[in-house]
Amino acid sequence: MSALLIGVSLKMYFGRRRTAQWCRSVADMATRHPALRDGHVKLVVLPSFPYLIEALDIFAETPVYIGGQDLYSSDEGAFTGEVSGAQLAELGCRYVEVGHAERRRIFGENDALIAAKTAAAYRNHLTPILCIGETRRSSGTAAVKECLAQMDSALTMSVDDAATGPMAVAYEPQWAIGADEPASPDHITTVSKALRSHLDSMPQFAGSQVIYGGSAGPGLFTELKAGVDGLFLGRFAHDPAAVELILDETLADSGPLVGAHRQEEKS
Repeated sequence: MSALLIGVSLKMYFGRRRTAQWCRSVADMATRHPALRDGHVKLVVLPSFPYLIEALDIFAETPVYIGGQDLYSSDEGAFTGEVSGAQLAELGCRYVEVGHAERRRIFGENDALIAAKTAAAYRNHLTPILCIGETRRSSGTAAVKECLAQMDSALTMSVDDAATGPMAVAYEPQWAIGADEPASPDHITTVSKALRSHLDSMPQFAGSQVIYGGSAGPGLFTELKAGVDGLFLGRFAHDPAAVELILDETLADSGPLVGAHRQEEKS
C-alpha cells in the first residue's frame, strides 16, 4: 500500500518535559488514527538530539518513525559535538534531515558538505529528508531551476558511491520558512511536480517522495491534493491537535497517491 509522508521537526523549541508531553500526546493519537493505523500515512518525528532515546521509547509501540535533525558526514572520529549516521542508526532512527535552510544559512553548510551528509545517510541505511528550496521569492520556472540544481548537487556523492535508494525531498522555499503563510498552492505544485519528474528519471532513487515544508500547517494539504506526497511540519505542529487535523485531511483526499513509495514494515 502506498503511503503519504508527514514529517515533524521539533527543532530546538522544546525542553525535555515538553518534548515528552508532546510525544505522548502524539503517540496516543497515532495508535488510534486510521491514517496511521491503516498505513495511509507515515508519520516521522525529528526530536532534538538529547531526547531521541526518550522519543524512541515513547513511540516504540506505535506506527511512528523517529529520525535525527542532522548528521555529520563521517561515521566516527574526533568531531567534537557532532552526531553520526552510524550513531543514529544504532539508536533505531530510520530517517535523518539533511541540508535544511537554517543549516545552510546559520551554520554555513555548503553544497559539498550537504552531498557528503546525504551519502552518509545512505551509507548508514537512513532515509534522507533532503531539504531544498530557492533563496528568494521568484517565478515557478526560476524556482524549479534552482531547486533542481540543489538536488543534483546533493546527490552527486551518493551516485558516485552507488549508495542510493528512496528519499524524501522536502521542498521548502527559504523565503517561506517562518513566514506567516506558505507559498501559493500553484507555486508549490509547479515546483513539486518538476522535482518528482526529475526523480522519476533516476531509477537509483526509485520510490522517492516530494513533500512540502515552509510554514506548512492545517488546511494546506487539502489545497495541494495530489500535488505533493506529504508535508514537512515545523511550528504549526507544536499543538498535537494540529497534527491530528492534518492526518484527517489526508483521509479526505480521495485521489490517487502519486509518487509515494510502498509502505515499509516497521521493524
